[in-house]
Amino acid sequence: MEFITLDGVRLELRHIAAAPDHQRHPPRAPIVFLHEGLGSVAQWHQREGYWPELLCAATGRTGIIYSRRGYGQSDAVPSVRGPSAVVNGQRQGRLLPDYLHHEAWEVLPALLKALGIQRPVLLGHSDGASIALLHASRFPVEACVVLAPHVLVEELSIASITKARDAYLHTANDANGLRAKLARHHADVDCAFWQWNDVWLSHAFRSFDIRADCARITAPVLAIQGHNDPYGTMEQMDAIANALQPTILNKNTEEPAWNGAIVLQKLEQCGHAPQRDQCALTTQLINEFLQTLSDHSP
Repeated sequence: MEFITLDGVRLELRHIAAAPDHQRHPPRAPIVFLHEGLGSVAQWHQREGYWPELLCAATGRTGIIYSRRGYGQSDAVPSVRGPSAVVNGQRQGRLLPDYLHHEAWEVLPALLKALGIQRPVLLGHSDGASIALLHASRFPVEACVVLAPHVLVEELSIASITKARDAYLHTANDANGLRAKLARHHADVDCAFWQWNDVWLSHAFRSFDIRADCARITAPVLAIQGHNDPYGTMEQMDAIANALQPTILNKNTEEPAWNGAIVLQKLEQCGHAPQRDQCALTTQLINEFLQTLSDHSP
């Protein structure tokens, strides 16, 4: 297990090297994986294997995976259900409604700088997808790949997150319940759960809306979402597309104008995690998207 310390906070980290037969000079931009609201380094595992490794092998790129503060084996957030405060320059207590902005515009840039990465491919799932979009709205990236992104708050999302809270509370002593399942992946499972759940169910977070930020993205974007996602409707995808109009692309586009372009992929028989529910197809779509970028690079 590897760690990196940023401003006194220790974050869990994992590197994936490119396969020898895919190594290039200069190397392709690495893929930086940004996990969901209850995710971590470990939770990218799928039935088919550790998905970041599978994707890096398919695309010929290196990978960086990290657990945000309070998740996986990263340092916990002090007093995660207490009053929000800044102590010695670090946030503690309940997450503020701008927590995704904070991660995208302060934590992630510091991590990339420490790792010597300048123009990554950002790949985010759910909360991680929102972080990827926000980062790309202010910082240079080669591309954004977003799985089940959140750009605004929907009633469907709130209802599902409320159900998650009830399941967490009602199965607290159940060896097969939600809390026990999450505890396998998080050093402080209560910190991981409540920091996410409390902020999403707070009144202040209802106004979360990053469509104006998405409009400032100039990098190409691939957005993938399942039709059976219980945490968001296709309104999320359409909102990103509308923000990036008029350059919407599809696989039949012969000469894509990549600046500010978005490729939409709406998947059948797929829920909130395309990388799990449609692993092979999601890997293929991302590989084709990144290969097209390589084909059109100077």
